[in-house]
Amino acid sequence: MAQQYHFDPATYRDMVIAEVPAYADLQDQVARAGADTPTTRLLDLGAGTGETSLRVLARHPHATLVALDESAAMLDRAQAQLPTAHLHVGRLQDPLPAGPFDLVVSALAVHHLDGPGKADLFTRVAAVLRPGGRFVLGDVVVPDDPRDAVTPTNAEHDRPSGVREQIGWLHAAGFRAAVVWQSRDLVVIAADLTGT
Repeated sequence: MAQQYHFDPATYRDMVIAEVPAYADLQDQVARAGADTPTTRLLDLGAGTGETSLRVLARHPHATLVALDESAAMLDRAQAQLPTAHLHVGRLQDPLPAGPFDLVVSALAVHHLDGPGKADLFTRVAAVLRPGGRFVLGDVVVPDDPRDAVTPTNAEHDRPSGVREQIGWLHAAGFRAAVVWQSRDLVVIAADLTGT
């Protein structure tokens, strides 16, 4: 994986809103896609300043949140909004916090991994989810129609993949997965862990 950007937590939200079409819709759809999953333990991968966590916790107010991000500064900002969260500094390639979790979410983070990195992450997410748990992935993808590529990416830091590839890697990891929302090059995929 390429070296990750190190965003300024104070300006991150304004920057991402300016650069990412449908950012607020993506966040809302990630939260909505996990709303019907009974959740006592929640893991947010690439949690940043806590935007996704806040929206998901609004639907699961009694859940225990575990948040992972490689930037301690971003997690410090998240802690101010999420004082009871268990925060972990780490990369998506590192071992994940111990499960089991009922719901795992990630918004605008997994596209920093290359294809094999995504496939590996999805296998590790499956290992920390309870059977029947859900993984919700909201991210930028390579769209089928090149005219839909509207979210700025940087070849040094970003490795978006196509939807079909990602659903294939999710299936290989033991998930039933489907796109539940799409706006041009932004998608939300809901993936339910099969098995008992």
